[in-house]
Amino acid sequence: QVQLVESGGGSVQAGGSLSLSCAASGWSYDRYCMGWFRQAPGKAREGIASICTARGTTYVAASVKDRFTISQDNAKTTLYLQMTSLKSEDTATYYCAADPRVRVCRPQADFRYWGQGTQVTVSS
Repeated sequence: QVQLVESGGGSVQAGGSLSLSCAASGWSYDRYCMGWFRQAPGKAREGIASICTARGTTYVAASVKDRFTISQDNAKTTLYLQMTSLKSEDTATYYCAADPRVRVCRPQADFRYWGQGTQVTVSS
């Protein structure tokens, strides 16, 4: 059974940096996409970034493109989200997700597997 566990969340001052990790277990797919999402209270879940096995294709949402970077370790068991120049509006619960279905490399709400989330709070 696939399990995704996020870590690295916390409180950071505006302008600071934070890196999130998502450890995957029970994962044996040859082709897949993984992504990061975030949800603030009262707001819809937002796709932030994704990485897929098509030559390591990545996507980062325009809203965070210049500040966030998605990456994966060589063993492909851990997904990372490196966040810099954090703003108060980045405050949210961040989730990682994965899907074995081959698709356009976008973080999509119908991803099959989801982590429980990790809280990121950016203070001014």
